[in-house]
Parts: sequence; C-alpha cells; structure tokens
Amino acid sequence: MFFCKMQAMLKSIPVLITSLFFYCTVNAQQADSTLKRSTVKSLTDKQYNALLKGEDLYGMPVVAELNHFPMPDKVIKYKKELDLSPSQITKIGAIATELHRKRVEMGTFIITNEETLDKIFRKQRLNNGDVIFYATRSGLYYGELRNAILQACLSTGDLLAPQQIKKLETLQNRN
Repeated sequence: MFFCKMQAMLKSIPVLITSLFFYCTVNAQQADSTLKRSTVKSLTDKQYNALLKGEDLYGMPVVAELNHFPMPDKVIKYKKELDLSPSQITKIGAIATELHRKRVEMGTFIITNEETLDKIFRKQRLNNGDVIFYATRSGLYYGELRNAILQACLSTGDLLAPQQIKKLETLQNRN
C-alpha cells in the first residue's frame, strides 16, 4: 500500500517540475517585457531605460542632498508630513515637473550621442576630431543634466524652512 502511494507521488513529480518551470519562465518574460532593449551597445538595458524615463542612475543629486538641499520629488512625496503650504506645493511641483522634462530631454540626447559614437567606431569612419567632438559632447550632456538636478535641489531647498528640511531628512532616514 505504501509502495503504491509512493509510486503515484513519484509519477506526479515530473508534472510538478514542468509546471514550476513553465511558471518561472512566464514570470521572467513578463518582468523583462517592461524594459526596452537598449539599442546602444555601450548602454545596458537598465541605463537605457533610466535615460528614456528620466530616472537617475548616477547619484547626481547626492552632493546637494548631503548638504540639506533635497530633490523636489522627494519633498512632494512627504508634502502632508512636512505641512507644505499651497504655494510651496505649486512651486516645488513645477520644479519637479521641469526637472523630469529636462532629464528625459538630456537622456534622449545622451542616447543619440552614444549611438553616434557607436556608429562612427563601427564603420571605422572617424578621426581624432570626431572622437574629441562626440566625447566632449557626451560630457556636456551629463554636465547639463547634473546642473539641472542640482539647480532643482537648490531651488527646492530655498523654498523650505529649516525645520521642514530637518523633518524631511528624518522621514527619509526612517524609510
């Protein structure tokens, strides 16, 4: 009797393993399908998508945040806890919106520049001048992006009272 039950259980193991494999494969495909594949060899899918979406992968606001000048989107996230005035919400919201627009714009420029660098190297139609031009342009795009982020932090910090900044930092450290 025991042996018969064991045989039945052993027969069901391949079905279980196949089902589990299928489930994992479908879930993995669903997770990957939300990311666009990078069209640029020098950018990972994660970098490519972050640049397209205006997300920061490079820690550009850290110097501002460490010196008590917060990112506008982080302030908006805690607007109730910080007791922001309607005027502060409007102004900081506008800063966050413009910063996001600028991040997406610069992300697109960075991707286009990387595509151009890849193309001229791949086709071997380059010279020192081309490399200098596109490498410098890349630095300018990243610099403009970082400037926009730091300017947004500066403007946001100027709109907040010292006690609001301190409370924000306390709230962020809890999470």
